[in-house]
Amino acid sequence: MSILGGIGWHMLGAAMAASFYIPIEKVKRWSWESAWAFAGLFSWVLAPIGVALVLLPNFHGFYASMGWPLLVRVALFGALWGVGGITYGLTIRHLGLALGIGIAQGINLMVGTLLPPLVQGQAGTLFATRSGQITLAGVFVALVGVAVVSWAGHMKEMQKKGRIAEFNVTLGILLAIVCGFSSSGMSFAITAAKPMEKAALMLGVNPLYAALPAYVLIMGSGAIVNWAYCGFRLWTLKYNPLLDLRLPGSTLAKNSLLAATGGIMWYLQFFFYAWGAANIAQRLSYVNWMLHMSGYVLFGGLLGLALGEWAGADKRLLRLLWIGILVIIAAANLVGLGMAT
Repeated sequence: MSILGGIGWHMLGAAMAASFYIPIEKVKRWSWESAWAFAGLFSWVLAPIGVALVLLPNFHGFYASMGWPLLVRVALFGALWGVGGITYGLTIRHLGLALGIGIAQGINLMVGTLLPPLVQGQAGTLFATRSGQITLAGVFVALVGVAVVSWAGHMKEMQKKGRIAEFNVTLGILLAIVCGFSSSGMSFAITAAKPMEKAALMLGVNPLYAALPAYVLIMGSGAIVNWAYCGFRLWTLKYNPLLDLRLPGSTLAKNSLLAATGGIMWYLQFFFYAWGAANIAQRLSYVNWMLHMSGYVLFGGLLGLALGEWAGADKRLLRLLWIGILVIIAAANLVGLGMAT
């Protein structure tokens, strides 16, 4: 195991999470629901199943041997994560990008990091050991960094746009809370799927890939929730998605490639999450979600700078953004120190 390697893979996964929407955003003349559903076909279904087919000697036999109680538990947490994906978009709609990401992912970070070990009776590891205390301090430092970056981004948005068209603090914060708790379903699903990971290891699957077969069930359940929402939206809007398939061939090919690229990037965030988790000791597994989510916000801020979203922003807000970014980097180092203690 390599602590630095684990943090590095988590950061790569977080970078994928922060940038996956860039190609999807370039899809033209498709409804958002069609683009999202098509991207999801690759991220939630084709990529997880394709990887599992390569890894497992007996694809159907592996899942059949898990037993219904485990499969249902993992699937329900995956469906909860799917709800998080839907409420995430609604949160952004009513709070704006920066503030919405900050509040939702801040709650997601805290819930997904702290609740699984507490539920499993590992509070002693968190609070009674020196390594746990240092690592826990890193989690809360990360929350501070997320808050600072989010506030700087929110003030930048308000400064440049004056106001968000559908800005609604009460509704937005309520949605952010729902999103934060439900999105952490992925953290709970990965924890619940540990027996599947152990079974994969017993079959000789490389430890770097052992967590990946569980994604078939987790992401497949999330897909059902997201596709149901997209179908409901199209039905209420009275929009026929077949119209999106009647575009010129070149446009259709470009849209398909862009949406598929975004979907695969979305899957890769959890692919590299599994690599990162494989490099971190089991007793400190609760830090995996913290590293992923804080990295998500970190790279979101850096990506905004690279794409020129901060051009013309007040210099005080830019300084605040960099302070937040440095705080998140310090939190990752503090977590690394805690794991090494």
